[in-house]
Amino acid sequence: MSAVLIAEEAAARALPLVAGVLGAGGVAVAVLPARLRMRAELRRRWRTWALVAPVFLGAFFLGGGGTYALAAGLGVVAAGEYARMAGLRRGDLAVLVTASVALPALAWLAPHLLDPRAAALLLVAAALPSVLGGDDRSGFTRTVFGLLWIPVALTGLVTLGETAVAVGLAVALGDVGAWCGGTALGRRGPLSRPLSPLSPNKTWAGVLGAGLATALLLLVLGEFGLPLWAAVTGGCVLGDLVESMVKRESGVKDAGSWLPGFGGLLDRIDSLLVALLLAMVMT
Repeated sequence: MSAVLIAEEAAARALPLVAGVLGAGGVAVAVLPARLRMRAELRRRWRTWALVAPVFLGAFFLGGGGTYALAAGLGVVAAGEYARMAGLRRGDLAVLVTASVALPALAWLAPHLLDPRAAALLLVAAALPSVLGGDDRSGFTRTVFGLLWIPVALTGLVTLGETAVAVGLAVALGDVGAWCGGTALGRRGPLSRPLSPLSPNKTWAGVLGAGLATALLLLVLGEFGLPLWAAVTGGCVLGDLVESMVKRESGVKDAGSWLPGFGGLLDRIDSLLVALLLAMVMT
């Protein structure tokens, strides 16, 4: 059986679970008391999830073309947000956008071309805008980081097959678990210690919550394995910190403002990007 068909079957198995979680979440946010400070934000987040989940699963139902379109679409939007945050020039943005379209296409149509030669071409492409434009600052370094963080990571949506379905859903639930863990256990005690000065609100309680939530989801989907669980949990933990580093250096609070309850696309998929990279390495 082809990897595409296996991915379609994985999406079909996950559909009732996702529908059930969204339904339960919808009921929960509907009955929240009006005095709850985060009521409006939680409702906005649920509405966004209700729109995003069908798009994510639907891409796998459409086969290789669907996962390519998902990866390329996410990559182009995320590349634009990253370029604005990092202050990249038009040439650097063009490299990121081109890679966001081309790399998932290669992963879909000619995966054998994704080898050290492709990596060398990416490095040359990343260097050209800075070299030709006389940019002696950090444009090249930021562009290389952006290539690895966004288009290279998103090729995992195409190459990982059914594992990509599990990674995407586990990261989503892991983020919820991290929030719940941080809220319930992160106010005092040893678990309240921040993970990094980059994001003082991220605590070890959140790591515990993310680890439990991702393990539960992977077990339910029948995809649990220590390497994959470590990759997904690592993505949930490191993804937010990586983006916090970029945002702090850029002096911005959010990558954008168009996604209700989340900010920009990068604010939503930061954990997914790192999890996909780790999953490609560890599985």
